Amino acid sequence: MSSKVLSRVLLGCALSAMVRLSSVAAAEPAAADAGLDGPTSQLVARLDLERYKATIKGLTRFGDRRQGTDRNRDAIEWIEAQLRAYGCADVTRLHYTYSPEQKRSRSGPQVARGAPQGGGRFRGPRAPTGVNDDPQRQPDTKLRALDSQASAPGEREEVYCTKVGSTHPDEMYIVGAHMDGIGWGEAANDDGSGTALVMELARIFASSDVQTERSIRFVLWNNEETGLNGAYAYVEQRARLQGVESPPGSRRYPEPRWLGMVQHDMVLFDHGMPRPDGTLSPTQRPEADVNIEFQSQAKQAEGAQKLAWDFYAANEAYATDYPASVGPHMTNTDSTPFMDLIPAISVRENERGTQIGAGWDPHWHQPTDVYATFSDADFRLGLNAAQTTLGAIGRLAGASLAVRPPH
Repeated sequence: MSSKVLSRVLLGCALSAMVRLSSVAAAEPAAADAGLDGPTSQLVARLDLERYKATIKGLTRFGDRRQGTDRNRDAIEWIEAQLRAYGCADVTRLHYTYSPEQKRSRSGPQVARGAPQGGGRFRGPRAPTGVNDDPQRQPDTKLRALDSQASAPGEREEVYCTKVGSTHPDEMYIVGAHMDGIGWGEAANDDGSGTALVMELARIFASSDVQTERSIRFVLWNNEETGLNGAYAYVEQRARLQGVESPPGSRRYPEPRWLGMVQHDMVLFDHGMPRPDGTLSPTQRPEADVNIEFQSQAKQAEGAQKLAWDFYAANEAYATDYPASVGPHMTNTDSTPFMDLIPAISVRENERGTQIGAGWDPHWHQPTDVYATFSDADFRLGLNAAQTTLGAIGRLAGASLAVRPPH
């Protein structure tokens, strides 16, 4: 072996060791405090697979929930009613106007700057991807009729609610998912799975015996599929209000200072890469994982990477079935408008560019994205994503449980 080849081998070994050590270091806090972190463990235990599935099923009653339609507006009404029934505080609607002429790139300001859009270099077989615009590909005539109303431009709304922090109400984590969909299906996975996850976390944190030191806002974005318009509207309207006490001296902060943002966008389906003929396994792969992504080109990349590893550690401590992986290629979802302002990450079933974009999910924007497509193994992957986020946000926001007096 030449000295040059030997040097390369040794360098490769050193780099591999560094990666392993960084992974272990990120997991160490979870291992160290898993037994001591009683409140967060108890909160994670309140997540329930059947409740999670029922929330997704409730969302699919409104078809694909395409923005600018009655079914989208009806879904918003239902989401708000559910949040109020959970006891969520400060259930609010953000209003904005959408016109197709104002459509943004889903990759946001990166395109304008000429920076990479993210996604990494693709490897392996590809399967066809795209958006289904043909209603006749939906064999269910009732669903086809439900999805038939076309989108119209105009006024839009999206719902959010807030868990107000007890000691630092002026600081806040944002937990989000988009409730609109496309493709002539039910948008069960994209993004009913993420919307239901956020709603379930809102339900648990809204419990009367739960306190958090810092505030948490649960947001169900609209207009994600048209270019992240709902998330951009939120940033444009509310970024300048951060940390402003209103009225002065009240310790009330309509928009607490943003500490971090996490987006959930498709969390059910990880059946592996397409076979050479383009088909996929009909069952969840044993090595399925929760993908946590940050954008290495963002201005807040350093903080976002740290936040991603916080989520990795929470997965190690609290997820029951599926591990997590961390990647640097976050793109094309509602965390993009935040990524140059604060640490922002996304939680998904697969990596956005190298996997979802290469056809790892054949139901993406298709008529087959319906509740009946997915198995309990698929829904359990979504539940593990919920366990990961609840564990991480519970730790970061300082969750605690009130001591109930003995009977």
